[in-house]
Amino acid sequence: MPSTSSLISRLAADYPKFSFEIADQFRWSAEKRTVFINAKAPHSAAFSLHELSHAVLDHQDYYHDIDLLKLERDAWEYAKNSLAHQYDVEINDTIIQDNLDTYRDWLHSRSTCPHCKATGLQTASKQYKCVACGHEWRVNEARICALRRYSSQTQKYAS
Repeated sequence: MPSTSSLISRLAADYPKFSFEIADQFRWSAEKRTVFINAKAPHSAAFSLHELSHAVLDHQDYYHDIDLLKLERDAWEYAKNSLAHQYDVEINDTIIQDNLDTYRDWLHSRSTCPHCKATGLQTASKQYKCVACGHEWRVNEARICALRRYSSQTQKYAS
């Protein structure tokens, strides 16, 4: 398995239309056409290929929260099946599922009604409605920061 710095050099040479930058968190910025890589993180090579996969697959944005989970799954699939062998990087299913679990947990938290704890449905970008009690709430972005849910009826924060 290559060192992260040599992997980044290879990726930059093989994908000149994208920029690669060292950062505190892994992420793909479609706006900046930049793959941000945390070279010190565990499994940094696997996560680097995952973020590159977002770039190659031209992942931009999403409207429904469930779509983010699909984008993440597709990027892991591409990284494992199309890039890992080429760059001699092992991406095992445990890494993939552990990472996808963070998105599943994120989605579950966002869709849980702050009033009755039933699962709600997304009705618009960052807005949900409970199928059990009819309560409506909106959520913040919360991919990197703490999740906040705001009840539509009271405009108050609801944990």
